Amino acid sequence: MSNTQSRAPEPVASEHIALKARNVSFAWESTPLHWLPDDPFTTHTINVLHLLLPAGERWFVHVYKQVLPLIRDERLREDVIGFIGQEAMHAQAHDEVLPHLKEQGLDPTPYTAQVDWLFEKLLGDRTLPPGKARRWWLMERVAIIAAIEHYTAFLGNWVLNAQELDRRGADPTMLDLLRWHGAEEVEHRSVAFELFMHVDGGYGRRVRTWATAFTALVFLWQRGARFFMENDPTLVDGKASFKDFHRSGKAGTLPSTGDMIRSIPRYLSRAYHPSQEGSTEQAVAYLASSPAAVAALAAEKGTA
Repeated sequence: MSNTQSRAPEPVASEHIALKARNVSFAWESTPLHWLPDDPFTTHTINVLHLLLPAGERWFVHVYKQVLPLIRDERLREDVIGFIGQEAMHAQAHDEVLPHLKEQGLDPTPYTAQVDWLFEKLLGDRTLPPGKARRWWLMERVAIIAAIEHYTAFLGNWVLNAQELDRRGADPTMLDLLRWHGAEEVEHRSVAFELFMHVDGGYGRRVRTWATAFTALVFLWQRGARFFMENDPTLVDGKASFKDFHRSGKAGTLPSTGDMIRSIPRYLSRAYHPSQEGSTEQAVAYLASSPAAVAALAAEKGTA
């Protein structure tokens, strides 16, 4: 397939914002094992984020530090540097949930070891000769990140609007973590795609790496949900299935199956640009009221 640079999709100019990392922290002592009351399946399906994101977002940072020298646009370079700072903070925040899960009887180590292997070995640096082979592998990973970021932005937009979690009494600390992270995903949703278009932009690569990313995410997420349900010390014969996911999506406690399916042709459209989805205004509004983000800003200004 031909390169799409000549017909690159246009961003929504009003959706661009300068990015900065927020040095947030969360206290987990009062968060129950099932932070969504009486719903271990939804709790553990969303908890998979804590298993995937630390290793995944550290990998994002590692890859982007390698691609920085290839960026010829100063605004994009600033966006990528802001993206790197936010992703590093996301990894740290989710990493800090894992000891709390372990204290509650859910040791995530067997699963996180597999995730670490995926990002560090399978998708990590390879011993390749300088030139085309090394650049090919770097571009593959840049494209994979763009595809993954389509779904992190999708999830971020969903959680900002998931009022059913509030109605069902979700733990406020966990909800703030999810919405702070989700808001920043919406805030920087265009960066990975614009970087891919800047350094490569091949439509064939976009489609191929989307298939890789989507397949990997579905596989890892269902394995993670099953791992949590099977090892939850409060459950007898805990199980997770796609039927459960579909049911929770219809109830509004997880993204709906239909919304996820409809997100696929949007990303694969030649006219796609991430700024066309979600709302920077909504994301910034949440970040202005997020308890963790407000505390981080106060600490930065010395007024905490």
